[in-house]
Amino acid sequence: QVQLVESGGGLAQAGGSLRLSCGVSGSISSIKSMGWHRQAPGKRRELVAAITGGSSTNYADSVKGRFTISRDNAKTVYLQMNSLKPEDTAVYYCNALIRDRRGYDNDLWGQGTQVTVSS
Repeated sequence: QVQLVESGGGLAQAGGSLRLSCGVSGSISSIKSMGWHRQAPGKRRELVAAITGGSSTNYADSVKGRFTISRDNAKTVYLQMNSLKPEDTAVYYCNALIRDRRGYDNDLWGQGTQVTVSS
């Protein structure tokens, strides 16, 4: 079964850094895009950053210049978070749009990882 495996996150002080990683486990045909979303208490889930199969990236305005999304191979994506702010505190979810071996597209979500930034 194809699934996303997240790691990273935790507690950081304002101005600090954290790195999240997310890998696709299982056999797939291709990855169309991968990204990170976040959801803070009482707020809607929002896109933080995404990267396509062609390595095009886009970021939420609130994280531009501070966060960087990257991929080191076909199945792992990273989110480097620098200059963290307390408002970055949220559960971060990895998301991937993949094509499976049968030729069907699947929208996958990770289990979420907590990021807490103290002031």
